[in-house]
Amino acid sequence: MNQTLRPAAHEYNPYYTTYLKLVPDGDIVQTLMRQHEQTQALLRDLSDEQGCWRPAPGEWSVKQVIGHLLDTERVFAFRALWFARRSAPELPGFDQDEWMLNNTFDARPLPELLAEWAHCRASNCSLFASLQEADWLRSGIASGSPSTVRMWVWAIAGHELHHVDSLQTVYSQAIS
Repeated sequence: MNQTLRPAAHEYNPYYTTYLKLVPDGDIVQTLMRQHEQTQALLRDLSDEQGCWRPAPGEWSVKQVIGHLLDTERVFAFRALWFARRSAPELPGFDQDEWMLNNTFDARPLPELLAEWAHCRASNCSLFASLQEADWLRSGIASGSPSTVRMWVWAIAGHELHHVDSLQTVYSQAIS
C-alpha cells in the first residue's frame, strides 16, 4: 500500500530530504499517531513558564515551536488534500518567519495549544487513513516544486521529528 512506502526522490524537492530521512519505514498514519502521542507526553507536563522559555533572545519559545508545528502540519496536510482532490492551481509557499511574526502562541495556555494540535493530528490521520491507493501518488506543485500527496504526509512526520530533536537538545533546559 502506498501509505507504507517511503516517497521516492522524484516526488519532492530535495529540501525535504532532511525531514523524510528521519521517518522510520512503515505505515505513515500509524507513525503519525504513535509519534504524536510521544511528543504530547514530552510536553504535556510543562508549565506555562517553561512553555515561554527561549534558548536566547530572538529565538522561538517552546510554545512558538509547538505553534509552528501546528501551523506547518496544517499547511502540509492542506497540500496533501489539495493534490488528493486533484485541484490544479499551484499552491504558494509560506514563510515560517513571517508567520511567526503574526502569532499569539505565548499568550495561550500550553494545554490549549497541545489540545488543538492533538485535534488537528487526529483529524489529519482520519483524512490520510481514508485516502485510496491512487490518491497517495497524486501530485501537484507547491512552493514552485512538484510533489506528491505521500510526500506531504511523510513530511509532517519528519518535520515533527526534526523539531522534537531540537526540543530535546536546544530546549532541554525548559523541558527537563
